[in-house]
Amino acid sequence: MAVMEPTSIDSGLAAALAERLDGEVIAPTDPAYDDARSIWNGMIDRHPALIARCRGTADVVAAVLFARERELPLTVRGGGHNVAGGAVADGALVVDLSQMRAVHVDADARRAWVQGGATWADVDTETQRFGLAAPGGVVSQTGVAGLTLNGGVSWHRRKHGMTIDNLVGAEVVTADGRVVRATATENADLLWALRGGGGNFGVVTAFEYRLHELGPEVAFLFVPYPVDQAAEVFRAYRDLVASAPDELTVDFGIERFAPDPELPPELHGVMYAGVFGMYAGPVEEGLKALQPYRELGTPILDATGPYPFTGVQTMLDPKFPDGVRRYWKALYLDSLSDEMIDAAVERAVTMPSDGTLVFMRHLGGAMGRVPAGATAFGDRRAQFMLSIDSSWIDQADDDVNVEWTREFWSAFERWSGGRTYFNFAGQHEEGDAALRASYGANYERLVDVKTKWDPDNVFHTGQNIRPRAAR
Repeated sequence: MAVMEPTSIDSGLAAALAERLDGEVIAPTDPAYDDARSIWNGMIDRHPALIARCRGTADVVAAVLFARERELPLTVRGGGHNVAGGAVADGALVVDLSQMRAVHVDADARRAWVQGGATWADVDTETQRFGLAAPGGVVSQTGVAGLTLNGGVSWHRRKHGMTIDNLVGAEVVTADGRVVRATATENADLLWALRGGGGNFGVVTAFEYRLHELGPEVAFLFVPYPVDQAAEVFRAYRDLVASAPDELTVDFGIERFAPDPELPPELHGVMYAGVFGMYAGPVEEGLKALQPYRELGTPILDATGPYPFTGVQTMLDPKFPDGVRRYWKALYLDSLSDEMIDAAVERAVTMPSDGTLVFMRHLGGAMGRVPAGATAFGDRRAQFMLSIDSSWIDQADDDVNVEWTREFWSAFERWSGGRTYFNFAGQHEEGDAALRASYGANYERLVDVKTKWDPDNVFHTGQNIRPRAAR
């Protein structure tokens, strides 16, 4: 498709689209344009031709067909949290779902129907009214769409699986403007692809999730240790999680304390090595299971205790505000040797930004027992995920932070075979190589699904699985 520059958009184009929509059409000349084109990652500064702020599925259909008729590139914005920024592109028509945030819960059936523009805060607010939860994001502003379509790792992933393991249906607007259902019995190939294959197959206007009993209170772990104990704590953490029950999900991280009025001033900006975790079961049982993680060294403080589940889900929000510049990379690791621990600590303590954190997420449990071919996500053997979450403020610091992150990632690539988590995939620099390494035997099947549902590669941002005719 030809790419139109924003300056070449004639005044009638926005009006022509507006005639087809109930929602709002935002053009480059509109006062709301700069806010509407901005997303969570401040590094992303792109100028779409038009933004179609949809009110419902009919608007999405109209926008998709309009983009095809006018040969405009097409992008989809759900919650706007995708770090790589695929929600917006220069000269494109953005299908903006941010006004489509409804959540409906059937407590008896333990199901939730969630529109594609919702955030996990929207989902948690509704599901927790019934003592239920879907395995979703760990930052409440995260959009359900992007996180789900690329896998989804929650605080209860080891008990209830990844987000995709709990996705039982979807409403999808296809590249030719049809509205279809994808379930285990209807368009099952499309549901299979949506469960980890990314947003390349259509616009998901609604998700149907299986829910689980959880909350209203859970046992949560937060114990920061001095960073000079990082390697010792990291080793002890690795040894403990090897025998963790499915109910227990614990991560290790190195970061700095943010300025917080509840913390002593002398801790502000201090780097630490911490353990963070949640128990998906009775609180008292959880506190007992978490106790050994509170004794890995001499803690700086200990904030472990019972918390409202909704409080746990918002706990990390201050660490991830809108508009900060971000470049995140991740890799899957089948094991964690002493050599890898030493290498991770050695690199993490040199982080160039106070806003960066390095996380080692423990996997396995229920999410690890799903066969590789059952979802597009693929091989579940990895026991850990290394996530290098670089965040900073000043544009002048872009190069140093991106270079540091890429060097860290490259140093660990030999231990992972290049298998990455596509929610944290930098700017997708590795292209097809990352797709093939990560999806493995599922890659060719994904190509088949893409060829069937989007033969013209209309949906091509992010980790683009290209149809056979476009290869």
